[in-house]
Amino acid sequence: MDTLRFYFVTWNVATKSPGQDLNSLLDFPSQFNKNKPLPDFYVIGLQEVKSQPQNMVMDSLFTDPWTATFNKILCRQGYIIAKNIRLQGIILLVYTQLKHVTHLRDIEAQYTKTGLGGLWGNKGAVSVRFNIYGCSVCLVNCHLTAHEHLLADRINDYNTIIKQHSYHVTETSNILYHDYVFWIGDLNFRTDYPTGNSPSSEEIVAALQKIEKDKYTALLKHDQLVAVMDAGEAFSEFTEPEIKFPPTYKFLIGTDDYDIKRKPSWTDRILYKVVANNYENITLRADVVSYNHLPHYTVSDHKPVIGQFNIKAFANYTEKTVEFAPIHRIWYIGDVDFRTQCTLSHDVEINPNDWIGIYDADFHNLDDYIAYEYLAKVTVPQATPPSGQPRTITLSFAVGSGVRTPGFYRFIYFSQPNNDVRSVLGISEPFEVSSKEDQLVTLDPCEQASTSSSPGRAKPTTTTTDIFTDFTGLDVAKLSRHFSNDLSID
Repeated sequence: MDTLRFYFVTWNVATKSPGQDLNSLLDFPSQFNKNKPLPDFYVIGLQEVKSQPQNMVMDSLFTDPWTATFNKILCRQGYIIAKNIRLQGIILLVYTQLKHVTHLRDIEAQYTKTGLGGLWGNKGAVSVRFNIYGCSVCLVNCHLTAHEHLLADRINDYNTIIKQHSYHVTETSNILYHDYVFWIGDLNFRTDYPTGNSPSSEEIVAALQKIEKDKYTALLKHDQLVAVMDAGEAFSEFTEPEIKFPPTYKFLIGTDDYDIKRKPSWTDRILYKVVANNYENITLRADVVSYNHLPHYTVSDHKPVIGQFNIKAFANYTEKTVEFAPIHRIWYIGDVDFRTQCTLSHDVEINPNDWIGIYDADFHNLDDYIAYEYLAKVTVPQATPPSGQPRTITLSFAVGSGVRTPGFYRFIYFSQPNNDVRSVLGISEPFEVSSKEDQLVTLDPCEQASTSSSPGRAKPTTTTTDIFTDFTGLDVAKLSRHFSNDLSID
């Protein structure tokens, strides 16, 4: 089996903007360990990203400062944004190395509101699920009900999310059905003591100062999350790595000092679940590499928590692949009929919504296509090969379906059985687009954005929500890609 490295960050940013360098949060190799391998996936869960009711339309159209900052940092390192989703202040960002993109299958995002009895998205969860190398993975970021005395509400939040979160892939229609589940977020569970024997915040802080390094077992006996997991009321299906760091909430912003208005608590957590024996003769496993907080970040009243895991996936696993033929000729702007070929493996089922995206050669976001065409529109009819054999098809792009600016581009083949699920089956090598007059064509950025998809046609997206009537469950990258320049890597 092969090993995939996942790096998780969960952080309640308390409506603040990034005010500190975030590179160390992501643990990039330094001059002292340049050979340290980078993770295969970065998964970043944020809570309380600034989102006010009067600004919701603007929030939906423009990338927030946190997402923009992480995009710039990680895209410089060669990561691709596989999927992002936002539910008001709750954001989940999933990045992957380019080499894994063509192995992403059945990518789908989902959300559940739990605020105000399910009417408001200030509390709730967002998730992204996909298959990778034969294994199913579900990533959940949540922000549960606050306050020490509302334990029952947090338990109800969890069970509501588990019940209401559903996916279109039948075998993994529920969060818990996936081979691997990672649940991160501000779970808001507090330290809870017996009535009449509860220490004050000052006494808990004093006790923390006397604790030997990493020895938090005595305090964790009073952690609400540990109690409800043991009782089977919530999260009992999950495991948490051993906590060897102090409570991550609540701090005076700009300091490392606890705010004694609240009892110090481990509100920010990373949990995981593995269905180890889902396949014959194979045992799936998630190994904890690290689980810690980063105390030097002081822009919020929470400390960020990071977790690194190695998971096992099937070696040399291939399924439903599309291989583009090398493109040696130059695509001249205005060509009447630009043709290329791609070969589909025998197990690829062509859906009416399958499409070919045209991307910048150095693209950083699966949602950031320059133009697209539905496969049915550009496929040249030809003889059908015998059953079970690969199919080579010719793609013909007519005038107006390509790009308008000289440069280097790629084709990406997307299988999209419905509006909510899509798979990346193939990426072409870069090819050149040039002006017939060999003159650079300059477009105004706003004009280029407005012409990036065909007028009057529904673009191949993954949501049918009308953003002007419901501002929740928003796909960050999708809604902002034509309105900001955040992914320009300088």
